[in-house]
Amino acid sequence: MTELLVRFFIKTPDQTGDSSVREAYGILAGVVGIACNLILCAMKFVIGTLSGSIAIQADAVNNLSDVGSSAVMLIGSKMAGKPADREHPYGHARMEYIAALIIAFLILVVGFELGRESIQKIIAPEPVEFSVAMIAVLVSSILVKLWMSRFTANIGRRIESSTMSAATSDSISDVISTGAILLSSIIGYFKGVNIDGYIGVVVAGFVLYSGVSILRDTISPLMGEAPDPKTVTELTDKILSYDGIIGIHDIMMHSYGPGKLIASAHAEVRSDCDLMAIHETIDAAEREIGAQMGILLTLHLDPIEVDNAVLNQTREEMGQILMGIDKTLRFHDFRMVRGENRTNLLFDIVVQPGMKPEAIAELKQRVADEAARLNPAYHCILSVDIDHNGVR
Repeated sequence: MTELLVRFFIKTPDQTGDSSVREAYGILAGVVGIACNLILCAMKFVIGTLSGSIAIQADAVNNLSDVGSSAVMLIGSKMAGKPADREHPYGHARMEYIAALIIAFLILVVGFELGRESIQKIIAPEPVEFSVAMIAVLVSSILVKLWMSRFTANIGRRIESSTMSAATSDSISDVISTGAILLSSIIGYFKGVNIDGYIGVVVAGFVLYSGVSILRDTISPLMGEAPDPKTVTELTDKILSYDGIIGIHDIMMHSYGPGKLIASAHAEVRSDCDLMAIHETIDAAEREIGAQMGILLTLHLDPIEVDNAVLNQTREEMGQILMGIDKTLRFHDFRMVRGENRTNLLFDIVVQPGMKPEAIAELKQRVADEAARLNPAYHCILSVDIDHNGVR
């Protein structure tokens, strides 16, 4: 069914890197969600009113909120597909995160209201009528929501959308809540025990948990999370595959929404290389890797000496010093500037995230002391980089 809908409504479903295709997927998911949830809401509201079940009525309201969530998904996908403009030079793809955030808040509101009404039902319970129609509606709702969870999960995998992930979590939460209501109805009928309000509280808990989870997962990319290590490794390997690029460091990656990744890095090259030739290589790497990975890539050319025996020996000695202090330490941009009375050693040390300022100061002092023991003329001028990417 999912494949049929995709093939029928989306002309080029495999070109998920195209913003218009992503938009089409989002619109399809939104329309399907609105249609399914409107039908479920109407069915549950009628049955819940006739049977007197607060849990089923609350579940109907939950489906009504899902209509709003699907509408947010549709509008968010439409806005995320807008091209870049003067106010938003990197596009509007982050609207998908904002849409997921709105969905999370809607889910939290529904969970809170459901919990409040369920507690009132516990305090003042009312009889719940059992009928075949009630069971049919609840079972149908579970089956529809199971299909919707698979549908949005499928689309989410195709376009790597946090909004689809939020919709999937919402559908799974609905399956659990409706299943709990079905169980309470069966127990109430065969055992004569009215647990409608208690089940409503449990359902509210699931709904609230789902909303908090979506909120947490959505806030992280909005704040700017660390890039996927696999993406960083792939980018590193591709850059190093170009002739003339002998090293890479200072990789920075920024996400402006799904499919909107911007990266920069320092590409190390021989200081005695042909400048025009290596510039062409850098340009080619930016263009070709950017097209292959869907990244707006910028490379900074960083010349280093490779045939200076004294510099190479000193670089190796400093590397041994760092390894002796901590095997996770790395360094780059190593230079030597000789003066009359001392030789300045300038380089950047790469440390792990979370290292405290006083520990960094202590590390720099220790490296400087070890270098002075190696040669009293050595004077270290050190900078510290934080390794947020985990590239080795």
